[in-house]
Amino acid sequence: MLLSRKPNEADDDRERRAGRVGAALVPAAIPAPSRQSLRGLDWFIFFLADVQTGFGPFIAVYLTTQKWTQVEIGLVLSIGGIVGLIGQMPGGAIIDAAKSERLVAALAITTIGFCALAYAAMPIFPVVVTAATLHAAASCVLGPAIAAISLGLVGPLAIGERLGRNARFASLGNGVAAAVMGTAGYLLSSRSVFLVTFLLAIPTLIALSRIREEEVDIARCHGEMPREAADRGDTNVWHLVRQRPLLVFALSVTLLQLANAAMLPLMASAVTARSSQWATILVAACIIVPQAIVALLSPSVGRKAQVWGRRPLLLIGFGALTIRGLLFATVRDPYLVVLVQVFDGVTAAVFAVMIPLIVADVAFGSGHFNFAQGIVGTATGIGASLSTALGGFISDKFGNATAFIGLSSVAATGFVLILLIMPETRRSAV
Repeated sequence: MLLSRKPNEADDDRERRAGRVGAALVPAAIPAPSRQSLRGLDWFIFFLADVQTGFGPFIAVYLTTQKWTQVEIGLVLSIGGIVGLIGQMPGGAIIDAAKSERLVAALAITTIGFCALAYAAMPIFPVVVTAATLHAAASCVLGPAIAAISLGLVGPLAIGERLGRNARFASLGNGVAAAVMGTAGYLLSSRSVFLVTFLLAIPTLIALSRIREEEVDIARCHGEMPREAADRGDTNVWHLVRQRPLLVFALSVTLLQLANAAMLPLMASAVTARSSQWATILVAACIIVPQAIVALLSPSVGRKAQVWGRRPLLLIGFGALTIRGLLFATVRDPYLVVLVQVFDGVTAAVFAVMIPLIVADVAFGSGHFNFAQGIVGTATGIGASLSTALGGFISDKFGNATAFIGLSSVAATGFVLILLIMPETRRSAV
C-alpha cells in the first residue's frame, strides 16, 4: 500500500503529523527579513511613540493656556476616547483588508501629523474637535498595523521576541519624547509641543520607508495560512469570535484595565494631598520608572513566552498588579510609592508583549488577526473607561485605601481567571 501512494500524499501525511504549524509558520519560500527592515521597524516604533506622546497630558495643558474651560477640554478628550473605543474593531478590519500595511500606516501618521499642526495653528473648538476625532481614528489602525507588519516580517514562531523588542523601543520613545516635549513646553510654550509632534512625523515616515515592502508577507500579516498549505483553516469571522481562548483573554484584559487604569491617578491624588510641594516630581518619577522596566524586561518576556508558554507570564503580570494595589493601600511614604511602581513596569512589560502575541496565537489561520486585535482593544478601552469611574467612586465614598484594595481584588480575579480557565495558546514548529 505504501508503494502505491503518491509522493505528495506522503508529504501531506507527514505535515499533518507534525501539525499544521510547521509548514505554515516557516514556509521555505519566505526569506528571513533583512537587517534594514528590522532596524526600520525599530525606529518606526520609537518615533511613533514620540509622536503619540504629544497627544497625552499636553493637550489639557495647552488648551488651558488658550482659555478653554474644563468642560470644553473634557468634551474634546471624551470625543477622542469614544472614537478610539468604537474604532478598534473597524481599524483592525481595515488592516486585514489592506494590501499594504505600510501604506495604511503612512496615511495614518500623516493624518496625525497634520492634526498636531491644526492644534498649534488654530486652537478653536471646531478645529480641535475635528483633529481629536481624526487622531483617534488614525490611532485605531496604527496599533494593528505595527503588529501586522511585525508578524509579516518574522512569522509566528519569532513574533514573541519581536513584540518584546517593539515594546522596548516604544517605551524608550515615550520616555525620550516626554522629556523633549516637557522641556520644549517649559522653555518655549505649550504650543511648541504640537509643532515638535508634527516635525517628528517626518522621521517616523522615513523609518517606515526603510521597511522593505517585499519582505512583509501579506498572508502572515493577516494571520492567514500560506497559499500552499493543505489546510487553509476556517476564515469565517464568526468562527473566530466564538473561540474560547479569545473570549477568555478579552475578559481578562478587561479586568486588567479595570484594575490598572485608575491606580496611577488615585495615587497621584494621594501623593499631592500628602506632599504637594514634590507631587509633580514624584508623579513624573512614577511614570518614568515603569517605562524603564518595560524597556529592560520586554525582550526577555518575548523570549520566555516561547519557552515557558503564555499562561505563566500572564499570571506574573496579574500577580504584580495585585501586589501593587495592596502596597498602594498600605504605603504612606511618597518616595516608597515610586518603588512600588516597579510592579507596574512588570505588568506593563508582560502585557505589552502578551496581548498581540496571544491574539496572534488564537487568530492563526483565520485571516482576521487584526480584527481580533480590535476585539481585545475594545475590551481594553471598556476596562480603562470603567476603571476611573469605579476607582473614583470608591475613593470618594470609602477612601483611597479601600479603593486600592478593591482594584487589587479585581486584579486577583483576573489572576484566578487565567489560572483556572485560560488555555495555553503557545504554538511550536513540531
